[in-house]
Amino acid sequence: MIRVEGLSKKYGDFAAVKDLDFEVRPGSILGLVGANGAGKTTTLRTLSGIVAPTAGRLSIAGHDVVHDSVRAKLSLGYIPDDPRLFDTLTVWEHLAFTAASYRVAEFESTAESLLQLFELSTKRDTPAHSLSRGMRQKVAIACAYLHAPEALLFDEPLTGLDPQGIQTIQISLREKARDGTAIVISSHLLSLVEELCTHVLVLDHGQCLWFGPIEQALQVSAGARGTTSLEEAFFSLTGRGGQK
Repeated sequence: MIRVEGLSKKYGDFAAVKDLDFEVRPGSILGLVGANGAGKTTTLRTLSGIVAPTAGRLSIAGHDVVHDSVRAKLSLGYIPDDPRLFDTLTVWEHLAFTAASYRVAEFESTAESLLQLFELSTKRDTPAHSLSRGMRQKVAIACAYLHAPEALLFDEPLTGLDPQGIQTIQISLREKARDGTAIVISSHLLSLVEELCTHVLVLDHGQCLWFGPIEQALQVSAGARGTTSLEEAFFSLTGRGGQK
C-alpha cells in the first residue's frame, strides 16, 4: 500500500534522508521514530508529495507519488504536526471543502459522524481561528478521514489533545487498520508506538537503523531477561544516552 525504494532527499549539500527503503502493507501501522532531525518529517513530506525526492521511488496504493501525484494524493490522508487550517472557515466548511476537493458525494452523514467521534458537534459553526490547538488537530484528522483514504500519514498525531481525544484517536487508528488502511505514525512517544504499531522504523541522521515487526525490535536489547521496552531498544540501536 505504501512503498518507498531508495528515497534520498538533499537540501543543498545536506542529506536529510539517505537511501531509505520500507513498505507498509494494508492493515499495518508503522511507527517512525528517531531523534530531532533524524528525517521523520522529511520522509512524510516526500511521501505526501509536498516536497520532491532527490532520488528514489515512492508509491501510494500503487500510484507513483511523483509521476501520478493526483491519484496518489486521492488515496492518501496526511496530518502534519501543526495543521494549517483556513482561519475564516468553520469546522463544517472545512469538511465541505475537503469533500469537494476529493469529490466525495453525499458527504454529510459521514461528516456528521466524524463531528460526533471527535466531539466537534458543538464547534460545527466555529471558525478555525477560534479553536484551541487540540480542536484544530481534531478538525485536521476528521478531514483526513472523510474520503476514506487507503493510506494515512500522521506526524505527531497526539499533539495538543486531551486524554479523551488521545483515546479516540488510538481507537480510530486501530479500526482503520482493521479495515485495511496502511498507516505511518511519526512520534517521539515510544510508549505509544510500542502499544499501537505493528512495525517500527528507526531513523538516525536520515538513515535506517532498523525496520521490521515491533516484536523483533523489542528483542534487540532483551538480554537475559527476555523482555524489554521500545525505549530500551531505541537507545540500544541508536547508541544514544538514556539507559538507566
